[in-house]
Amino acid sequence: MADNTPPHFTCDVAIIGAGTAGLAAERVARSDGARTLLIDDRFAGTTCATVGCMPSKLLVTAGMAAQAVRRAHLFGIDATPHVDGTRVMQRVRQERDRFVAATKKGFDDLPEGVAIKGCARFTGPTALTLDDGRTVSARAVVIATGSKPIVPEPYRALGDLVDTNETIFDRDELPRALAVIGAGALGLELAQAFASLGVEVVVFERGERVGGVHDPVVHDELVRILRQCMTLHLGVDASPSPGNGGVVISWDGGSKRFDRVLVSTGREPKLEGLGLNQTGFALNDHGVPVYDKRTMQCGDAAVFIAGDADADRPVLHEASDEGTIAGRNAARFPKVEPAARDLPFTITFTDPPVAMVGEPAREDSVIGCAPYDDQGRAKVMAQAEGMVRLYASKPDGQLTGAVMIGPGMDHIAHLLALAIMRGETATSLLELPFYHPTLEEGLKPGLRAICHEVHAPLPPRDQGTPPGA
Repeated sequence: MADNTPPHFTCDVAIIGAGTAGLAAERVARSDGARTLLIDDRFAGTTCATVGCMPSKLLVTAGMAAQAVRRAHLFGIDATPHVDGTRVMQRVRQERDRFVAATKKGFDDLPEGVAIKGCARFTGPTALTLDDGRTVSARAVVIATGSKPIVPEPYRALGDLVDTNETIFDRDELPRALAVIGAGALGLELAQAFASLGVEVVVFERGERVGGVHDPVVHDELVRILRQCMTLHLGVDASPSPGNGGVVISWDGGSKRFDRVLVSTGREPKLEGLGLNQTGFALNDHGVPVYDKRTMQCGDAAVFIAGDADADRPVLHEASDEGTIAGRNAARFPKVEPAARDLPFTITFTDPPVAMVGEPAREDSVIGCAPYDDQGRAKVMAQAEGMVRLYASKPDGQLTGAVMIGPGMDHIAHLLALAIMRGETATSLLELPFYHPTLEEGLKPGLRAICHEVHAPLPPRDQGTPPGA
């Protein structure tokens, strides 16, 4: 008689989820000598490549190209952009699919038997069952299941008229009018991109702040810039209903019809169906196992969590770092070691970009401001707008953080991140050569202000800085 018992797998480390965090966890665990299994229901590619970082930046860049044509008249070049929405979206998908294919190639490079397709759920602390009946016994488990968009019930009822970042890039054409619900980083990026491509965009946000920007001066500058190309309603409750083949959004006495709605109200961990009730873990308010952010360990169990599944820092480099920490500790369990985490660092790819590096300002922080509305290189580029706010500590003006909006800030933020990690002061940064005319030298007014506040000397090389630098 044939044995129909489903196969049973044993391994040192089982990783649930083949996104950025899961791939990092598997790679580092295997390199540490562990026998690994990487379990995923689709192996469709990472969130970044499929529905996140890359397709959104393709759309953002298309919008920036249209804006560049509109600005050309400032240089004596007369041009008017003709936006072919079908071709715009075709390129977004074509290039996205190339990024996805590159990600999937990584699956093909895994050793034979490592990749297991299926949905896993816990049946014990480190025991798993797949949806086809196969079972897994592991010495340690890494949860890296990622996240999914949050779509409130009133919008779910509208069916195909509603998009999230997981569906918007597959649309064949641009809508004429688009409502964006939620003003987080991704919502702002996509809203401005569509507006730059000629779509009438209205953003609705229940809160009073946008993009997670905690510095009030930079926040207000961001809002001012966004309102140049779109309508932004803050502090309102938007209510949707179907109407005239589209969606009618009503708010605080106002009402408007849109072709489509993009819901960008955040993402939540994908943990349903995992059977976490079989693990005995204490869960936090997000339904996530309580874990140590330095080790990624859930309680004192041989289970670790990483990436968007832990609802902490939903950006790619953090997911990769967390996967690395989780995979290493899973492979070495019960020897678990804390790892130093990188300083907080986020970029929102609006035009101009917003970046936040390091810690927020404290009550005793010294703040140096560097406005970019009169900065030399920015004026040359006809992009003179924005503000950099540098945070430093007393008594020596050591940099602790920065929040900024302006041209090139996605690059300048990396330099400031390195400076903060190395413990640089405003004085030591001013000792560096700043080429003229560059966007980087626009930081100097803020650095000088910090030096003045803490009574630190200005280095000799900073004397005689050209006007507008």
